[in-house]
Amino acid sequence: MTFVRRLTHLAVLGALAGLAAACSSTNQTSAPIEPAAPRYTSPITAQQVIGKWGLAAYHRPEDAARTEAQARQGCRQPYIINAGPSGGFMMYLADQSEPSEVVSKQIPPGPTFIGLPDEPPGVETDREVLRFDGQVLVLKWLDKEVAGRYGTMVYVRCP
Repeated sequence: MTFVRRLTHLAVLGALAGLAAACSSTNQTSAPIEPAAPRYTSPITAQQVIGKWGLAAYHRPEDAARTEAQARQGCRQPYIINAGPSGGFMMYLADQSEPSEVVSKQIPPGPTFIGLPDEPPGVETDREVLRFDGQVLVLKWLDKEVAGRYGTMVYVRCP
């Protein structure tokens, strides 16, 4: 072999040995990487929604104002939102006979959703918050089949 060729082989072998050493030392010292949990904020706190609410629903947007008035009358038999055991609040999910703990969740600057705390914002079982001012809460189911049955839910805080 010529001197230049031998020098080239040595340089390549040295580079490969360096890469192999770097790979093996990295694998020995680093811990397995866990996937990151979804990061979202909770713009509506449990304290803001706990209480008694009149409830009504509509399917057509032109019925929204009339439905809000109906929800005010629903305070005679209010929908009660209690505190959840882990800092959320208790609401019924679609077709469930027992309430589940839910939270508000958002990835800013996106829309706000209400749903199970261990799921990312905007999953099919969530409800999108269309309006919340402390006195009126309007929620739309994301699951189209559920939305077709339940409509857009209007909650009005009872006095």
